[in-house]
Amino acid sequence: MPARAAKPLSIRRQTGLPAWLSLVLRLALALALISVALSVHWLDRGGLRDNIDGEISFSDVVYFTMITVTTVGYGDIVPVTERARLFDAFGLTPIRLFVWLIFLGTAYDFFLRGLLERGRMSLIQRNLHGHVLVAGYGVSGAEAVAELMRAGTPATKILVIDCDPASLKAAEGCGVTVLDGDATRNATLETAHLARASALIVSAGRDDTSILIVLTARRLAPDLPISVVVRSEDNEPLARQAGADTVINPASFAGLLLAGSTHGPHIAEYMADLAGAHGTVMLRERRVAPDEVGKPLSALATGLGLRIYRGGQAFGFSDPQAARLEPGDLVVEVVARAGDAPDAPQTSR
Repeated sequence: MPARAAKPLSIRRQTGLPAWLSLVLRLALALALISVALSVHWLDRGGLRDNIDGEISFSDVVYFTMITVTTVGYGDIVPVTERARLFDAFGLTPIRLFVWLIFLGTAYDFFLRGLLERGRMSLIQRNLHGHVLVAGYGVSGAEAVAELMRAGTPATKILVIDCDPASLKAAEGCGVTVLDGDATRNATLETAHLARASALIVSAGRDDTSILIVLTARRLAPDLPISVVVRSEDNEPLARQAGADTVINPASFAGLLLAGSTHGPHIAEYMADLAGAHGTVMLRERRVAPDEVGKPLSALATGLGLRIYRGGQAFGFSDPQAARLEPGDLVVEVVARAGDAPDAPQTSR
């Protein structure tokens, strides 16, 4: 996601048909309705009377049709037969109403709708809170968005930041909110209300850009959970120094799955089950509950305890420190998917 010159930032979500196609369809429908009225008037021109010269020419029919459809009506040409008057009453009136609705709808779409859409996007921006920011909608970013949605995160709670029009269009197709901008800039992240987000996922496609985004985001939101994708192992320490809480190397993770599969046909399957939203089990991280303090990690009633984090250090279930949970410990456990797992203790993070 390369940097580019500053430009006005705008948040948006997917709308319906392209503007030009909508305009063409509306004009085509209006012309078709007017053509029907014109054809009937021409075929039944004997039912019309010209009060000026008494002759009804094709130009007179065009003129009469247009002023009737637009409800002007000068009275110089009038229907005089019962059939012509019935057509004007029951045929032309619906055509007139439809044409006016088309004109009014077009005026709304191309004049008023822009104002309303800008107001709607401003409202969306003001209401952004607890959302997940995804900086970069490449392969990893797109999969992260899909996984979030499979895990139950509403599309309206996901905001994708990218500079590439094709990527933004693809993200809009998923129903998420998008922001066309450079995530390395303070203004972009502030427009996305980074400080009010619940998490930031960085997958810019280039390690240097991703690390710069992490640096910028960490300065603006010191306590925000940040996950970043890096391609090179050499850049993993740099990403952590920049402020990333979680650094993921897709090649390393794929290697773990491949290596695990050599020790048993179901090991890699279970690891993927833990990592994905489609599986039957999942990993959960939470703070230890007051009633769990003093108990061993193996005594958790909510799931299978794997690890605790205490004072910035990690201790596995087999370490002596796991024999007694202490206040403030972070617990990582394996639990069943939502609906099958016991509720986690209600503790503040």
